[in-house]
Amino acid sequence: MTREEMAAVLDEIALLLELKDENPFKVRAYRHGAETVRNFDGEIVDLAEKNQLDGIKGIGEALRDKLHELAVTGSLKFHQDLRAEFPPGLFELFDLQGLGPKKVKALHDALGVSSVERLKEACEHGKVAALPGFGGKTQAKILEAIALHEQFADRFLLGSVSPLAAEMLDTLRTHPEISRVTVAGSFRRAKETVHDLDFLVATREPKLVCEDFITLPQVESVIACGETKASVRLKNGIQCDLRAVSNAQFPFALLYFTGSKEHNVALRSLALKHGLSLNEYGFTPTAEGGAQVPPDLHEERDIYQFLGLQHIEPELRENRGEIEAAADRSLPRLVEIDNLRGTFHSHTTSSDGIHTLQQMAGEAMELGMQYLGISDHSKSTVVANGLDEERLIRQIAEIHALNAGFTGFRLFAGSEVDILKDGSLDFDDGMLAKLDFCVASVHAQFNLPEEEMTRRICRAMENEHVTMLGHLTGRMLLKRDGYAVNHAMIVDCAASTRTIIELNCNPRRLDMDWRWWKRARDKGVLCSINPDAHSTDGLHHVGLGVRVARKGWLRKQDILNTRSLKEVEAFLQTPKARR
Repeated sequence: MTREEMAAVLDEIALLLELKDENPFKVRAYRHGAETVRNFDGEIVDLAEKNQLDGIKGIGEALRDKLHELAVTGSLKFHQDLRAEFPPGLFELFDLQGLGPKKVKALHDALGVSSVERLKEACEHGKVAALPGFGGKTQAKILEAIALHEQFADRFLLGSVSPLAAEMLDTLRTHPEISRVTVAGSFRRAKETVHDLDFLVATREPKLVCEDFITLPQVESVIACGETKASVRLKNGIQCDLRAVSNAQFPFALLYFTGSKEHNVALRSLALKHGLSLNEYGFTPTAEGGAQVPPDLHEERDIYQFLGLQHIEPELRENRGEIEAAADRSLPRLVEIDNLRGTFHSHTTSSDGIHTLQQMAGEAMELGMQYLGISDHSKSTVVANGLDEERLIRQIAEIHALNAGFTGFRLFAGSEVDILKDGSLDFDDGMLAKLDFCVASVHAQFNLPEEEMTRRICRAMENEHVTMLGHLTGRMLLKRDGYAVNHAMIVDCAASTRTIIELNCNPRRLDMDWRWWKRARDKGVLCSINPDAHSTDGLHHVGLGVRVARKGWLRKQDILNTRSLKEVEAFLQTPKARR
């Protein structure tokens, strides 16, 4: 039982109780308990196992006993009994955009809907539209959500599988018969979503390693296990493939299985010009007179060098100009996690965050940051408890008071200000002038035509007080597409208005999309890698943001928050027109 698994059980109990119309305070207690488990500073699973949770805020006696049972046995009878009251397929419905417990309960009670398939059938026969509180528009939106669900059914967020991949790698590294191990595929290339995980190992005992791989604790079922390959399905549903090769084959296999397919095709074409065939096992002469292959190709970079190329970082391998740049020796030196000095766009308990100013600042300092930008929601985002002018002024004063006690660290006072339908902002210029920075974001009216939405965002960026544009398209990966915008026009507008575009590194957003960052960089648009953190844990997403920034060809100098505190203070104090 891990911390996340424990929290997930509590979240699901809250959901099940809500379906049963239980007391909302009881529901809230389980949700709050899940957040407490996720964000507790100590080893909460160990404490639960020893039944030493007394005194932890948010965990009462009943919850304490349930967490103890979870930690000791790996399951909870109360949870299993609740689950048994509902058909298993019902839980899939919560993956659909726009369906909460009340709607799911109504669909189940009135139409017997117990799965996504049954819901689709009910929509196609017009039964959902006839239900009170639904109607034709809601039915159409549900069908759109189902279509998206089907499109993404076998895909997983990069951010959600990263801890799992790291955990499995740590285990495989301890195997006495494995000399090298890594994850290849789209995961290594930092694609925002992945279909599967491709593990590659170098070993002299491939069959033994394959047999041991299928016994890892994360494995739910075995698909296949052979002499050099094994495939399994993990408990979270993702497929994992292991390939075992010799140490000499490892760099070639790593190159091949990292991809992308288009990048590999271009490399093979280049190899053919040298009279060689390139595959996952090595180079093979295609005819007499082919190039002589040196015996010391031990790493991927040796293969690139042999082909006359700079080493191409995995994130760039999409055949989008990287091979030509490598041939010209003009590849950029990509940003690294150690380059970051701070970050912006974080929320506190003042709006919809779950940690206080002091807690967020403490975590940022623990991570070695020199500064953190606080940007709670503005008043129009009522659902997120957005701040009005009076509350924001009080928060600014609190931030100034806290800064007086810091050495070598600063909180910047900001706001995530709503971009209203006409492109105006939720606060007037007088209020915005009191802030250190401003993130402008769209949070409503997503269905505007592309031209109108683009004009709306550009008008906001023209405001002298808007420092950066937040989550450009509003997308939620694997859940909803972003609203329609003209990326090229927004990038050009950001360049002309000297507005930063954030790389929102919440795992569900990763917005602006990596495909547009090279254009932005070449136009001189600065990026800020922002976690959109609603908790202390959320600040850790900056590492994921760095991976995506690298995929977008970004260098240290292209990113605001690689600058020191002193440099950022000077930048924010300079009017936009002179930056």
